[in-house]
Amino acid sequence: MDDLQGKVALVTGSSRGIGRAIAVALARAGADLAINYRTRAADAKDAEAEITGLGRRCSAIQADVSLRSGVDRLVDAVRMDLGHIDILVNNAGIARVQSIEEITEQDWDELLAVNLKSCFLVTQAVLTGMRARRWGRIINISSVAAHVGGVVGAHYAASKAGMLGLTHFYASRLAREGITVNAISPALIETEMVTANPNATPDRIPIGRFGAGDEVADAALMLARNGYITGQTLHINGGWYMN
Repeated sequence: MDDLQGKVALVTGSSRGIGRAIAVALARAGADLAINYRTRAADAKDAEAEITGLGRRCSAIQADVSLRSGVDRLVDAVRMDLGHIDILVNNAGIARVQSIEEITEQDWDELLAVNLKSCFLVTQAVLTGMRARRWGRIINISSVAAHVGGVVGAHYAASKAGMLGLTHFYASRLAREGITVNAISPALIETEMVTANPNATPDRIPIGRFGAGDEVADAALMLARNGYITGQTLHINGGWYMN
């Protein structure tokens, strides 16, 4: 198991919810953190204060990671403030609850850009440094929707399934370079995104309750520390989908 002391982690979409829980867990394990947000500045500053309160360095950086220009600015800022990026958690995402008939081309393009294209863009931006140092951890936050369809919409399910394809491709190509790439597929974690969805109810979960952000963060922390697990998807879903 690798010690995260002295490592720098970037967690996209980490001002709240699962992303924030993962960022705090990595900080508790010794990593310095870059908090990324698009619009929730107050939440991001609050997360930054929590992490610096743990004695770790932390920068909250605004950037739209669905755009190459935003990603380049984000990665440059992290390197300037904290140093090279060792751990990347691709967590940025949006959910728009829509029926099959309601999804427009604009809806499709936006969901795929924020949820899937961002994963590609940020990964590409950090890989050169990871490959040069022959050490890296990439963790992609997918969803149970990638496996069972979910309760948001076809666009969301497709974007989350695409993340698994990226995970497998990068993992197979980078395994001999000291870089692991894995995915986590949560289901109905008690976040603002889930509680705002009328289709998301605890009775869908065999355990009978929503999950907690810390329960996903535990899995992310394990993947960040472990150099032998790669190309895998961890299902943190209370038994909804059993692999």
